[in-house]
Amino acid sequence: MFLVRRVLVILIIASCGVLFSQAPEFAQQYRQRLAGAIDELTTTIQVFDEQANHAGLDRQAALNVYAMSQENFLRQQGDAMRRSFARYQSLSDQLEDLSAASPILRPLVIVRNADQRIVTNVWQDFVPALPVSVAGVVWAGSGMLIGTVIAALLGALAGMAARFNRGSRARVSSRLRGRALQ
Repeated sequence: MFLVRRVLVILIIASCGVLFSQAPEFAQQYRQRLAGAIDELTTTIQVFDEQANHAGLDRQAALNVYAMSQENFLRQQGDAMRRSFARYQSLSDQLEDLSAASPILRPLVIVRNADQRIVTNVWQDFVPALPVSVAGVVWAGSGMLIGTVIAALLGALAGMAARFNRGSRARVSSRLRGRALQ
């Protein structure tokens, strides 16, 4: 039983270490997708601004034309462009925050302010990597520490359950002996 427990503890610690070591790689892949999304939005915004300027309008004036249109389709297009501008700003702020953060803290920056669409796409295509960076080693060590805590908690719970089980059996056994003596 001691050997099984020791193997389980090692498996928990190693699994948490491996899992956490992937956080910097996930952050890197997220950052790449984020930059790609910004590039695409930049192209869309530049085309919109060029078309507005060609018509003698600035961005806000062009959006106002869309908003005042009697055509539902054009109003919806204006709303879509407003969402594109807002998304561009949000993603640009995220990229700036990620770039300013150290590689060790980037996974936490993503957790704090992640774009759900990008997270989903990164997760679907995520390719694990061998953590050879300082950030990967730090995250692996953190995962191993958390794994150690989890293993200790599970061990304590298992010990409490075993003691409770032994105590319950002892009480039942003493009651049965007491009844047999009567």
